[in-house]
Amino acid sequence: MTMTHRISFSLSGLLCGLLLIGLPAAIKAKQIEELDQIIAVVNDDIITRSELDRHISLLLQQLKGKKTKLPPKNIIQKQVLERMIIDKIQVQQAERRGIRINDETINRVIENIARDNKLTVTQFRKVLEKDGISFAEFRENMREQMLSEQLRKTEIERLIHITPQEIDNYLARSAKSGDSKTEYRLRQIIIDLKEGASPEQVEAAAQKADAALQKIRRGAEFSQVAIEASDGQDALQGGDMGWLKAGQLPNGFIDIVLGMKPGDTSQPLRSAKGFLIVHLEATRNTHKSQKVKQALVRHILIRTDQLVSDTDARQRLEKLRSRIVAGEDFAKLAQLNSDDKASAVDGGSLGWVGAGRMVPEFEKVMDNAKQGEVSEPFRSRFGWHIVQVMSRRTQDNSLEHERLQAHNQLRQRKANEALENWLRQIRDEAYVEYRLNN
Repeated sequence: MTMTHRISFSLSGLLCGLLLIGLPAAIKAKQIEELDQIIAVVNDDIITRSELDRHISLLLQQLKGKKTKLPPKNIIQKQVLERMIIDKIQVQQAERRGIRINDETINRVIENIARDNKLTVTQFRKVLEKDGISFAEFRENMREQMLSEQLRKTEIERLIHITPQEIDNYLARSAKSGDSKTEYRLRQIIIDLKEGASPEQVEAAAQKADAALQKIRRGAEFSQVAIEASDGQDALQGGDMGWLKAGQLPNGFIDIVLGMKPGDTSQPLRSAKGFLIVHLEATRNTHKSQKVKQALVRHILIRTDQLVSDTDARQRLEKLRSRIVAGEDFAKLAQLNSDDKASAVDGGSLGWVGAGRMVPEFEKVMDNAKQGEVSEPFRSRFGWHIVQVMSRRTQDNSLEHERLQAHNQLRQRKANEALENWLRQIRDEAYVEYRLNN
């Protein structure tokens, strides 16, 4: 096992080749065709054979590490190419909308990846190159992944709203099922159907779903069949949906899953997306004490944009921190300087917050801060912060905790459904020309 296999950051989906940026697709195609086979045109961009081969090589490495029985090469090739097309479309949309990721941000992310794996950036670079991954390619693919994530956040988050009534309904449904403490490890196979599919297309999809189920019943691993047959975004992960509570399950899943035992696989189910096969891998009880640790926190936020760089934001906060340490009032400086206007009016106060309420970067600093201490500037997805923990307590917060959990689970379910629908939409709207010869 090489050091790369121990790297906690997933390289899957990152190994896109370096293209001739800025040239029209026709010119790119002519120049690259002399050196490398073009296997797909995606709007005004291309995917080459060498790009696809690198992605397949990495996936095979990962599947072997999981001891997954490998499907035929042509099936892997098809699934990986479809994932690359979706990734390419997202990057194109992000760039058209003016989303930018600067070098400083990419450098910081790479430094964090290296640090998490107890490596320096130089050591991390050598590990990548030892496994045949160009550092320049890695940086470019980091940029593309971050562009896609920012685009998805922009597109999906605006669509998600959770009302108090939805939370009430979720809690009532969980109580009625008697299953509010159980989580389910699920896998799925999706056989996609376009809107307005003909009876012949519906029948073909039904036969494909039935063939997948028969393979599973004859002893094939569900994850292997999902890689081969599923049209879902999680196909290359063997259809793995992760651990979900009953309230997080997509519409139509709850009644099916509650009647299953670990190891069971459902019949093909007709859904709005096509046909669905569900596999219950395991269950676990998540009942925990409702005693929660909370911190009374205030912060100052400086957002970054085209006018305010990461360096500018950090330096502004360093100066503000020095003034607070020297004796100036945190609350007054927050009122005058914080870009979080909701908390600025209250002197930067976020009130009592516990685990899961803040983004991971914020929570990590909050948890490690000494009471009364003003943190060094740090970055989250919202910008740059300094934080002060004014007090700590342990609170029996059962009702609030349940409602927060319900909110988070409903939000995750809606986000998953919205993302899948949005990815299907942008794929359908894109111009894709296949030039792949097996």
